[in-house]
Amino acid sequence: MSTRTFRITVRGVFDGLDAGQRAELLARASEHDVLQAAFTPEGHLSYDLAARPAFTFRFRDSGEAEEDILAATERAEGAARAWLSERGYGWKSLRSQAEDLSQAPLGKRQRREAARQDG
Repeated sequence: MSTRTFRITVRGVFDGLDAGQRAELLARASEHDVLQAAFTPEGHLSYDLAARPAFTFRFRDSGEAEEDILAATERAEGAARAWLSERGYGWKSLRSQAEDLSQAPLGKRQRREAARQDG
């Protein structure tokens, strides 16, 4: 069996932040800029609190079977909740979306490369 790579996006909205929490997040905003967003095993957080209170965590995980994506999604959601809770940040509307990259359609360059290897 081959290893499958999963990309999990966990989104939510900060809720009930006090002035100190808001100031802390704004001070660290450059570390969490969406332009630096990446799917990582530990999860990458991005937000633009000056624009809106929404946030996104991006996780990369793996599994052997298609159904492993469910466990990977649960781990990602748990990690996002833990990160927020450890810092005392309130949140609401937490939701996730997962993608199995082995099921993703190939881009034009990838199709060309695959055709070259087959022919």
